[in-house]
Amino acid sequence: MAFDEKLAARIRTALENCNDVVEKQMFGGLAFMVRGHMACGVIGSSLMVRVDPAKAGSLLKERAVRPMDFTGRPMRGFLYVDPPGIARSASLQKWVDRASACAEAKPRKVKKRLATVRRRPGR
Repeated sequence: MAFDEKLAARIRTALENCNDVVEKQMFGGLAFMVRGHMACGVIGSSLMVRVDPAKAGSLLKERAVRPMDFTGRPMRGFLYVDPPGIARSASLQKWVDRASACAEAKPRKVKKRLATVRRRPGR
């Protein structure tokens, strides 16, 4: 699945003041990780955001927002915001700020090292 490169560029701009941002190809689109946690991304022409699950229900009332049901079942704390809901820079910034705040509230994720298996000689 291709994703909207212009939206990805707009998200990069919205994340300029955020530290520790990494981009990864995920879900057939592009995800933006903040402090090792997925914050937001682009899937097709929609913005995907990760928000506080306790606030997700009330955020669904906002313009052009729907549950992220990538797997056929809604994912807890993840929402899609379709193009009409992020047409203005201010509205995109609001959503990116919510997503990055959610990621920044979590402890920094550190990469797990793969365990090395030591074998005794002769086994």
